[in-house]
Amino acid sequence: MENSSSVSDLIDQLGRLPGIGRKSAERLAYHLLRVSQGEALALADAIRNVRENVCYCSVCYNLAEGPLCPICGDSNRDTTQLCIVEQPRDLMALEQAGVFRGLYHVLLGRIAPLEGIGPDQLTIDDLIERVRRGNFSEIIMATNPTVEGDGSALYITNQLAEFPVNVTRLARGITTGSVLEHTNREILADALAGRQKI
Repeated sequence: MENSSSVSDLIDQLGRLPGIGRKSAERLAYHLLRVSQGEALALADAIRNVRENVCYCSVCYNLAEGPLCPICGDSNRDTTQLCIVEQPRDLMALEQAGVFRGLYHVLLGRIAPLEGIGPDQLTIDDLIERVRRGNFSEIIMATNPTVEGDGSALYITNQLAEFPVNVTRLARGITTGSVLEHTNREILADALAGRQKI
């Protein structure tokens, strides 16, 4: 049976979302047809509001609904610590952990030469200027533990060499409660390389 053009268009649009294949797009489309009109339109309104009202913070490039994000606008944050992340979702994950009270800088990506992404396409220049103007004592590299994330961290660390700040990297290794025989070799290698004196 053929779908109406409106349903087909909805399925096509949903299928363009990351991680959503054709079958998932069809399930979502039919779900939206089953729910009340108010519930379906609430989703449409939420999407419209995000596109119209959300932008990047003028200081850290986190998501914001004004010139500053809630973190940059919070006077209770520790302004001597700056945590560098790749994307706003990484910042949100660290915030949910509830242990870091410093500031952030979002790169909006990572250096990936094979994908044609260089340092000039990220917010690295703004980061360097921010460090130059700021009073940071520690810069925490919280890029993802991938080849590109490590390369980005190394590049930024080299750019920050002229500044009197401690540059640290998130710890890596074996999580509490895990079993060595079930841990992959990359995690074991990181754990051995980052071992500490006790």
